Amino acid sequence: MKLSGRIVFRDIETGVWVLEGDDGTTYQLAGGDRKIKKDGQRVEVEGKVDKDTMTLQMVGPVFNVASYRFL
Repeated sequence: MKLSGRIVFRDIETGVWVLEGDDGTTYQLAGGDRKIKKDGQRVEVEGKVDKDTMTLQMVGPVFNVASYRFL
């Protein structure tokens, strides 16, 4: 699955990195590397949504990043 949107840091609990998708959905990011964690950066990510995972932050479904590119 490919998604595009903006990387945002949310100061919830211990902090969480999310993708605010162009489709209007917010995804909690898992995987990738440190380079993707740049607040405000536009990206296209490829991976899959993990519908069976629950987190403390509760900001949206967890998206497991397999690869990404900056836009």
